[in-house]
Amino acid sequence: MPPSVVRINAIRSRSFASHAPLAGLSTTARSKAEQLSAEWKGTSATGGNTKNFIGGEFVESKASEWIDVVDPATQTLLTRVPETTSAEFEQAVSVASHAFKSWSRSSVLTRQRFVLELQNLLRKHSSSIADSIVLEQGKTYADAQGDLLRGLQVAETATGIPTALLGNQLEVSKDMDTYTRRLPLGVCASVAPFNFPAMIPLWTIPMAIATGNTLVLKPSERDPGAAMIIAELCQKAGLPDGVLNVVHGTVPTVNAICDHPSIKAISFVGGDRAGKHIYERGRKTGKRVQANLGAKNHAVVMPDANKNHTLNSLIGAAFGAAGQRCMAISVAVLVGSAQSWLPELIERAKKLKVNQGFEAGTDLGPVISPAAKKRVNSLIASAEEEGGKILLDGRGIEVPGYPHGNWVGATIIEATTNMRCYREEIFGPALVVITADTLDEALSIINANPYGNGTAIFTQSGATARKFENEVEVGQVGINVPIPVPLPMFSWSGNKASFLGDIPFYGRNGIDFYTQNKTTTALWKAEDAIGSKASVDMPTHH
Repeated sequence: MPPSVVRINAIRSRSFASHAPLAGLSTTARSKAEQLSAEWKGTSATGGNTKNFIGGEFVESKASEWIDVVDPATQTLLTRVPETTSAEFEQAVSVASHAFKSWSRSSVLTRQRFVLELQNLLRKHSSSIADSIVLEQGKTYADAQGDLLRGLQVAETATGIPTALLGNQLEVSKDMDTYTRRLPLGVCASVAPFNFPAMIPLWTIPMAIATGNTLVLKPSERDPGAAMIIAELCQKAGLPDGVLNVVHGTVPTVNAICDHPSIKAISFVGGDRAGKHIYERGRKTGKRVQANLGAKNHAVVMPDANKNHTLNSLIGAAFGAAGQRCMAISVAVLVGSAQSWLPELIERAKKLKVNQGFEAGTDLGPVISPAAKKRVNSLIASAEEEGGKILLDGRGIEVPGYPHGNWVGATIIEATTNMRCYREEIFGPALVVITADTLDEALSIINANPYGNGTAIFTQSGATARKFENEVEVGQVGINVPIPVPLPMFSWSGNKASFLGDIPFYGRNGIDFYTQNKTTTALWKAEDAIGSKASVDMPTHH
C-alpha cells in the first residue's frame, strides 16, 4: 500500500496549487468538476471546502488548518480538506454512539434493505464517483470505474447479511439449550488510503453497518470526494442520522480515532509507517485492528507460459493505476529461457499512453503528488547507482497540454534483490525484473521477501503451479492471474509483513471482525409446565 497514506507531518496548503478556480483543467475536466460541485453536498471540485458529515448533516468545519486537494495532472486546486477539530471529532463519535443504541437493535431485514438500496444507488451514480476519482486521484476513467466496482461487489455480498448472521443452537442436555448470536461491537472506524478512494470505504461501510455497528470514516485527505458522495448515497438509501459519519484530517484525527474509548475497532489500509502506528496505538486502548500495509508482489514467469497472455498480464498489473496498487506486480522473476522475453516486454510497455484520465486512449495517469513523483524517480535512479540497468526509463516524460502533471512513464529495471529498488515499495509505474534459473530459486527469492500480499505464476504445467501454490509463503496466489484479489464472498488473505491483526477484510472474516459472539445456555424443564386447559374466568390478580 502507499508508503505514507497518513503522514506524520500534516500537509498544509500547497503553494504550487493554481488558485484561480479550475484555471488549469481541460474543458472536459472543468465540466465534470462543475457538475460534481453542483450536484453533491459534501464535496467541491471548484475550489470550495469539503465538509464533514456528522449526524446526517454536511457541516462546514471550524478548522484553523486546511489541506489543499489538487488535480495531479495540472496542480489545479479542487477543494480544501479540514483538519477536523477535536470538538467536531468528539461530536461525530457522540452521535455515532447515540445512533448505535437504536441501529444495533434494528432488524437484520432493515439493515439488508439499506444495503440493497445503497448498491442500487452506487450503480446509478457510478459516473459521478468515477469523475471525482479521476480529478482528485488521477486514475483513468475506466480504472476509476473499476475502483468503484470492486467496492460495489462488497456491498452486493453484504446484502446476504441475514444468512451471514445466522447463529447456532443445540440442545446440550435434556431441556437445556445453548445458542450463539452474532452481535455488533459498537462504534467502529475506518481509515482509507488515497489509491482506492471508493473501494476501500466500501470494504467497510456495508460490512460495519449491515452487522449493526455505526461507523466513523476518515477518507484520505488527498482525495475525499468519492467518500463524500458515497456518504450522501447512504443517506439517500435511508440510513438513519449518525450511523455513518465522515471526518477529515491527518495525524491528529487518526490519533483521536486510536485513542477514543468509544471506538471499538479500526480498519486501516495504507502504508507501513501509518499502519504500524495505528495498530500499536489502537491495540493499547483495547481496540480490534485490521491493518493492510506494504507489499512487494512477485510474478514468476516460467518458460512454458503462454507468452502473449503473460506479457500483457505483466504490463497491466505493473503499470495500471500508475503502479499505485498494493496488489500491483512490482517484480517479475523470469525463469530460464523466459528471460529472452524481456525485449518484447519492453516494446509492449513503450506503447502505453500516459495522459490525464479523461483523455481518450489513456493507459495510465499521473502519480498522486509531486512528492510521490520525486520518490518514485529517486528509487528508479538508485537502481543505476547500485549497478542495475534501467531498460525503459519513464522519468522526465512530458505530456502535451499538461506541463505540471506528476508524470512518470512505464519503467522497467533489471536489478538484483540487494538493491534498494527491489527492497522498497516503489508505488509507481516501475517493474523490477530479476532472473532465476529454476522454480526453486524463484520460490526462495519470494519467500525471503518480508511482504506477503500477493504473488502469481505463469505456466501451462499443473504440476509446476501446484508446487508453487503449496510452497510459496504469500497469502494470495494467482495462477495465470496477475492480481489475485479474492472476490468478497472470500476474504482478503495477505500475510507476513503486509498485514497486522487477527481478522482480515470482508467476506466471512469481515463478518467476524465486526461482530462478537454471545452464547446463552437456557434451561426450561418440561415438567415445570403446568396446566393444560385455558381459563375463561375473569383474572383477579395483576
